[in-house]
Amino acid sequence: MRYDPDQNGYYGEFGGAFIPDELKENIGQLAERYVEIIESPKFKKEFTTLLKNYAGRPSPLYFAPRLSEKYGARIYLKREDLNHTGSHKINNALGQILLAREMGCTHIIAETGAGQHGVATATVCAKLGLKCTIYMGAVDVERQALNVARMKMLGAEVEAVTAGGATLKDAVDVAFAYWVAHPEAYYLLGSAVGPHPFPDIVARLQSVISEEIRKQLKEQEGRELPDWVIACIGGGSNAAGAFYHFLESDSVRLVQVEAGGHGTEGNEHAASLTCGTEGILHGSRSMILFDENGEVREPYSISAGLDYPGIGPLHAYLAKTGRSTVLAATDGQALEAAREAARLEGIIPAIESAHALAALPRLPFGADDVVVVNLSGRGDKDMPTYLREFGL
Repeated sequence: MRYDPDQNGYYGEFGGAFIPDELKENIGQLAERYVEIIESPKFKKEFTTLLKNYAGRPSPLYFAPRLSEKYGARIYLKREDLNHTGSHKINNALGQILLAREMGCTHIIAETGAGQHGVATATVCAKLGLKCTIYMGAVDVERQALNVARMKMLGAEVEAVTAGGATLKDAVDVAFAYWVAHPEAYYLLGSAVGPHPFPDIVARLQSVISEEIRKQLKEQEGRELPDWVIACIGGGSNAAGAFYHFLESDSVRLVQVEAGGHGTEGNEHAASLTCGTEGILHGSRSMILFDENGEVREPYSISAGLDYPGIGPLHAYLAKTGRSTVLAATDGQALEAAREAARLEGIIPAIESAHALAALPRLPFGADDVVVVNLSGRGDKDMPTYLREFGL
């Protein structure tokens, strides 16, 4: 079974590039050149150097003794929250900025939900002196005010999107519309979604996560392969990176945890793999949440970064073929998992990452199982939500 896209950008029946004529030349050039650029010695050297000396990689693989004792397995947390800017998003931002520069682009546009991708993009644009515009739903601007302030301090223009539900989907809509009108810009997609080749670009750049996990497990456990890898999914970039170097190792069980919101029996969730149907959104075919009229439905999650009505095509393929296990964690389960990580391990995770931690009590671990949870971001940005929900 192949886990890389074919020449047309498909993972099985998922993927492709459904794009307007105005973007075909740009995306066609990107599709023709991205592998050559990313695999070139020049790119690899500069990317690796920036990851090490600027982003702070490798991120630690932390053995969590108290969580391990509670859940009866050897649980490790991949500490992407300790990267510069506070999440895994810096990996992709650094790589795509280098790619954009090689393609001759000087204006970078991006979407963001939780704000971590926006901060990472603004950070790298500031470092390289590039114009940066970030599109963010007005609801997310309010609930992620700290990250909005960080983006502005870094010199980015932040455009609050009021259309639709004013969350991540709507920010992507407006960013795509701007790109169609200004194809000379470079759209730095933060998730493993969108038209080919973006899902593959993001997966390749984030694959440093699983590459490090293998090396770190070899040092700490004497073997490269864990028994389980768990990651939250919204668009799917952190999970794509955490899974990448384990996809062809069938002994490694992959667990995707999506946002169950107030429960998947209703409509207030963002669980596109659990409740969605096949369709096209933002340039690719995947699993999408539609309403009774066939329109893309407004998703809901307490987590701004998971509040998206679709999923990247790779993740849809993993679920469809049975390569992954899919769970949906409710707001309440994620909040409880966040409090547990704080109280047992002294680590306050992002609400997105807390969804992955919420899978721990629901999986049949063996006593000797090695479990890796990708802790994709830190919880500083979510403290207002935690304060409100916990009455602190």
